[in-house]
Amino acid sequence: MPGRWIPDEELDERWNSWSPVEVAERLTGVTTPWCIAAGWALELFSAAASRDHHDIEITVPAEGFVEIAAAFPEFEWDIAGDGQVWPYPEMMSEYFQTWLREPRSGEYKLDVFREPHIGRQWLCRRDQSITMPYDELILRTSDGIPCCRRGGF
Repeated sequence: MPGRWIPDEELDERWNSWSPVEVAERLTGVTTPWCIAAGWALELFSAAASRDHHDIEITVPAEGFVEIAAAFPEFEWDIAGDGQVWPYPEMMSEYFQTWLREPRSGEYKLDVFREPHIGRQWLCRRDQSITMPYDELILRTSDGIPCCRRGGF
């Protein structure tokens, strides 16, 4: 089923993401393992990785997404992949990225990677023979913000 294609220029304008601190504050009390991933994770641990970020990604075990979604009742979700978006939960089994959207403005605030796992053991999406317990995968900044050990998956 085709989704809605969003040109890169429009996407850049639609992203007005939160900072890692804002994400952590909004996810206070969430018990499913989650952590900042990709560019922001690298940024939080290395000043040398400094660059502008138009979005922010977190990663969660796929089954834990329900708890993440419940933390944002006033927002809407879209499934994203291959330059297209679909209303949640369409195409959820095909794509792992789930974007949080502010309904009034249409701005995207957060990109959630729903990752494969077995219990509290993370599985690499690209090669499921690569695994790691979430307790080892997730590091914390001096401010207590959870970050992915390797930036992204």
